[in-house]
Amino acid sequence: MRQWPCIESLLRQGGLSFDYQYTESRGHALELSRLAAEQGYGFLIAVGGDGTIHEVVNGLLSSNAGSVALGIIGTGTGNDFIKSIGIPKDYIQSCHKITEGHRFKVDVGQVEYTDKSGQRAKSYFINGAGVGFDAEVAYGSKRMPHFMGSTVPFVLSLLRLLPFYRNKNVRLSIDGRGAERRVLSVVVTNGAYFGGGMRIAPQAVLDDHYLDVIIIGDVHKVELLQVFPRVYKGTHVTHPKVSVDKAGLVSVECDQRILLQADGELLGGGPVMFKVIPSAITVVA
Repeated sequence: MRQWPCIESLLRQGGLSFDYQYTESRGHALELSRLAAEQGYGFLIAVGGDGTIHEVVNGLLSSNAGSVALGIIGTGTGNDFIKSIGIPKDYIQSCHKITEGHRFKVDVGQVEYTDKSGQRAKSYFINGAGVGFDAEVAYGSKRMPHFMGSTVPFVLSLLRLLPFYRNKNVRLSIDGRGAERRVLSVVVTNGAYFGGGMRIAPQAVLDDHYLDVIIIGDVHKVELLQVFPRVYKGTHVTHPKVSVDKAGLVSVECDQRILLQADGELLGGGPVMFKVIPSAITVVA
């Protein structure tokens, strides 16, 4: 809200005429974007972080508004998607990007899962999702003060959870290829970055019609602490207990409780099925 007067002025100076609305609670951005699409708006700008973008994308796709273009101005604590797509974090630069009007289509992931009430549900993610340790860490980091940014809460949550977390035995299917593995995390992502700047999937491409699958295997605590700094450069993928794949359909089943996060938002738990929706959203960047 503090940044909005300057952002509004920059957008109007760039020739845009628009209406705007503040979100008031969790889930409100989803409802606002769905309503805007139904009312015929052709261009929607999300001003916020990954959680705001997540809700807006779900609102647009739940209203079958594939023709609505999405602009993004990153002002949140987590800005992984804009880093993946190349939108500047500086909102002055991102306003100029939006008014220049370059548009291209990106893929979106869809995940089917068990929600908190025990019912099966579906959601979309534009950047990335994961089950296991990363979802537990994401949940813990959300409970920390926002003024700390996104990277520090993620690292603190990881360190707090690490002594107590136990790796899980899961049944995996990647484009029909089944396997049983003991894993720390299974990350299924469209973008390259997550967790406040970690380059989790260095080969990810937002419009290649595939999701990148990063399986962090039965890594012990000391090994995790050793390999963790490498995630920021993307060199963790050379570790012998880390495997990388590309797929259109991924499922994860586990006999134990296993949590799911999508775009940093805790959704529910397993069993989980991911699939790619090619060219689902038009982004202005």
